[in-house]
Amino acid sequence: MAPNPAAVATKPKEFTLPLQITSPVEVGRLLHEFETINEALLQLQLRKTGEEVTMPKSSQMLDQLVQQNNANLLQEADRKAMLLFLQSVKNKAPIMHMSFSADPSVPFMEKIMAWFRREIHPLTLVTIGLQPNIGAGCVIRTTNHQFDLSLKQNFINKRDLLRDQIALQETKA
Repeated sequence: MAPNPAAVATKPKEFTLPLQITSPVEVGRLLHEFETINEALLQLQLRKTGEEVTMPKSSQMLDQLVQQNNANLLQEADRKAMLLFLQSVKNKAPIMHMSFSADPSVPFMEKIMAWFRREIHPLTLVTIGLQPNIGAGCVIRTTNHQFDLSLKQNFINKRDLLRDQIALQETKA
């Protein structure tokens, strides 16, 4: 016997973040922009002028989010689901802080974000900082761990090996 379609609970639509949305600041901007668009659409709906509803101008990040998740912002159900998703991301997404000696390129950050979202958590967000004294590499901080993957720390960890190799070279010369 087939299950009653009315008895089967509909699974809420699951959204994903585009790789270009990397930081909590960007999520905050998206949430603000989304709330503005949602409010404008609700105002248009309340007026009921009989004319066709046109979308207010949106940013490229919001367009990517909507397109990637196949959402239609003219549909109130999609808007509500997207708003809940963005609020959930803002409040619950794991946040990491990465420090580099120079600004990382956009393609590099997209690769890092793809790895974090695949291996750590699908909603991972990253804030970027600069620490020129680390040389090459990076330092990653989470809420309870710090991982120093810098060249400076690598040299410090292998200081004795470096000294031994220098002494060995001096004795050969």
